[in-house]
Parts: sequence; structure tokens; C-alpha cells
Amino acid sequence: MTSFRRLALAALIPAAALSLGLSGALAQSPSPAPAASASPSPAPSASPAPAASASPAPVATPSPAASASPAPAASPSPAASASPTPPPAAAATPAPVQTADPFGLETTLEPKKVVMVKGTANWDSAFDTLIDAFKALDTLLDKQGIKHAGNSMIVYTSTDDTGFTFLAEIPVEQDPKNLPKDVSIGKSPEGKALKFVHRGSYDNMDNTYEAITNHLDDKRLEAKDTFIEEYLTDPLKTAEDKLVINVFVPLK
Repeated sequence: MTSFRRLALAALIPAAALSLGLSGALAQSPSPAPAASASPSPAPSASPAPAASASPAPVATPSPAASASPAPAASPSPAASASPTPPPAAAATPAPVQTADPFGLETTLEPKKVVMVKGTANWDSAFDTLIDAFKALDTLLDKQGIKHAGNSMIVYTSTDDTGFTFLAEIPVEQDPKNLPKDVSIGKSPEGKALKFVHRGSYDNMDNTYEAITNHLDDKRLEAKDTFIEEYLTDPLKTAEDKLVINVFVPLK
């Protein structure tokens, strides 16, 4: 894409996925045991029993009855002490799932009245230059008691490998008076655009813009020669690595 000529500070490294094929071991079924051979046993020979002698049987002398001594009573075994069962642990509450930020969401920008200042910067001191522009606008509005009517914005009007030109804009509902020569009143960009979200420091935005460029190439979309950053977190009060910025790419 030639629309984005911003200097990339870090290249995206695609991750290569390694697929492993696992061959399952074949289960061996045991061979059936051989059936036992059933050989019939020979029938016993029936030999005649000898005849019983006819002499009278002797009188049986009765044996004395055995004294029945009572069996000792079985001592009952003590009942096992029942230890109380601990209550089941409470189920852990699952952490809420964070919804992914939109990437390439189609939207329509509505124009807003803004106070703006034009500036130039090089990439080495880009963020400091943008902060100075926001401070100048903020000081002007504070002196006149004018509150912000929306998030601060940066509109990039041109870029190259060494730097860029921009408009720092703050939405307002009333016109400030006694404007310096480099400050003016105007309207923010409008029309169809794609919305992307960046979280983190300004320096790491090079990765975001590289991903945006790849997205436009994949979708065969043509962007205008400008793009907008809307600072959802106040850049004057937020640590740089905690920034949340909407990036809008107007389409032709």
C-alpha cells in the first residue's frame, strides 16, 4: 500500500504452526485358548458285594451327653469414630471474557466543530510534538472556560519516511475568542471509514498500521491519503503505554 508510508519500527513475525501426526498403536487381540479334549472316562466294573453275615449286631452303649458350655458373649467392637465430611469447595467464578476490539469495522464519521492547530513532526519525537499541540489547545480552552465536547484527535495530512504533517483537533460546542494565528475553527473529517483499535504506546503503533495496510491489501480496499487517530484516553494524563486509540481510515 502506498497510502501508508509511515516508518515501521518493528516487523510482524508470523507464527508457524507445527502439526504433529500421531499414529495409533494397533491393539493385539489375544488368541483363543484351545478347547480341552473331552475323553470319556471308562465306566467302573460292577463287582458283586459280599453277602452280609447274619450275626446280631451288638447293643450300642449310649455315650454321655456332652456338657454344653455356653459360648462367651462376643464383645461388641467399638463403633468407628465418624469424622465429619468437609463441605464441598465453592465453585470458582470464571473470569469475564474480554470482547475483542473491532478490526476493520465499517463506520460513518460525523463532522464535529473543532478547534485545531496545524503542525509538523519527525518520527523520532512524534509523540512529544503531538502532546505539545494538545497542551497548546488545552491551555487556550481552559483560559476561556470552554470544555471539551469529545475526544482529542490527530488528523495526518501527509507522511514520509522522516516525518509527517498533522492537525491536532479538540471538539468544542462554542467558538473560542482571540485565536492565535496558528489556531483555527473547523470541522473534523466525515464520511465512510474503517475503524481499528490500538492499545499501548504510540511507538508500538507501527505494528498496528502495518496490520491495517495488510488488511486493506487483502480486502482490496483503497484508502484516502489521510487517517485519523481518536484518543479515547486523555494523552495529557495517561501513561503512554496505557493509551487506547481508535484509528479511522477513510475510504475512497
